[in-house]
Amino acid sequence: MEFLIEQAVPGDYKTLACVIREVWLQMEQKEWFVADDSETICRVLEEGRGLGYRAFEKESGALAGVFLVVLPGNGEENLGRDIGLACEELEKVAHMDTIAILPQYRGNGLQHTMMHAAEEELKNQGYKYLMCTVHPENIYSKKNAVMQGYKVVLTKEKYGGYVRDILLKRL
Repeated sequence: MEFLIEQAVPGDYKTLACVIREVWLQMEQKEWFVADDSETICRVLEEGRGLGYRAFEKESGALAGVFLVVLPGNGEENLGRDIGLACEELEKVAHMDTIAILPQYRGNGLQHTMMHAAEEELKNQGYKYLMCTVHPENIYSKKNAVMQGYKVVLTKEKYGGYVRDILLKRL
């Protein structure tokens, strides 16, 4: 299968939220995935605090998956704080936050394709640290991130008590 990746605009927030929720509802281990709600996604995109991506199956035009990158700035939620980055480096951190691929499109490398598209844009914008969190038992997402050059740098409680591996990739 071939896919087209498009950067989302703020008005696409409901689409991103619907796909994220649909994927979350189908998960057996719901604690593996903290799903952003539509208000959060809207705020991130409208305020320029992140980037959204939509992937479409090329032949049919069907929506296959979505991806949200959060740009935390100097905020307290910046994962760079967890690993001890200097304050002046926090503005160079991007969170590879939420990827949701609909089940019928999994296994086609779409997560990798979407992350690569975001990485190129983030590199062009001067970001140096790409970070994400993965539940330690979610071997699928962790394997995808590690294969793209991310390394587990810390494991700790995040998001109100959920244990997460924190992964880092330096550009």
